[in-house]
Amino acid sequence: MSTQLVTMSAYEENESKFMRKAKENPFVPVGMAGFFAIVGYRLWKLKSRGDTKMSVHLIHMRVAAQGFVVGAMTVGVIYTMYRDFFAKPRLEQNPTQSK
Repeated sequence: MSTQLVTMSAYEENESKFMRKAKENPFVPVGMAGFFAIVGYRLWKLKSRGDTKMSVHLIHMRVAAQGFVVGAMTVGVIYTMYRDFFAKPRLEQNPTQSK
């Protein structure tokens, strides 16, 4: 059985990889944050759900969290398409204006 030591450089590579990916697609961290915020809020409101069954409350929580993530992904795809197909061609046509 071999033990593998995790060095600080490997940890920094993983951290910088996440930050690089977050800069390339900023809506992924937004979707993750929204997901955890909705789940946290709905779990906090669990004690005051009234006569609602637990299963119905959990289904509503799941639908809200998934809806936020899908919305963030959709906005991210639209933003990426805009950046790649509309913003870049304008800069390529008029390179003197970008300086």
